[in-house]
Amino acid sequence: MTDEDLVRAALAAAGEASELDVPVGAVVFDADGRELARAANAREATGDPTAHAEVLALRAAAGVHGDGWRLEGCTVAVTLEPCTMCAGALVLARVDRIVFGAWEPKTGAVGSLWDVVRDRRLTHRPHVRGGVLEDECGAVLREYFGSKRS
Repeated sequence: MTDEDLVRAALAAAGEASELDVPVGAVVFDADGRELARAANAREATGDPTAHAEVLALRAAAGVHGDGWRLEGCTVAVTLEPCTMCAGALVLARVDRIVFGAWEPKTGAVGSLWDVVRDRRLTHRPHVRGGVLEDECGAVLREYFGSKRS
């Protein structure tokens, strides 16, 4: 699968968000490209401040991955640059790669505002590719926020 295919899967996951939640989707793939788990933001739907798409997908993937919580060899695709919490969770889960769509200059922690995942003080640093299908991912967010302002 290409990185574009991975982000398309994340876009499909974003479409599963409740109408109250910001439509961000994340999908975890194993080293062979098999989908382990997918999730959409669910903070509003669940009342859980940690229910970001990345965290929910990591939790679900850990339940089916052969090495428990260590998601070594896995790639996480997400529609929006992860925040500090999610970037930290991705590092702690030991994912190999992060592929994301839209950059998030206000809260992004994978290169925009901060760069948590590339901090040399950490013992694990995932490879990152950002801006994949950036226009498509950004359009979903612009449409969502535009409808909230109307």
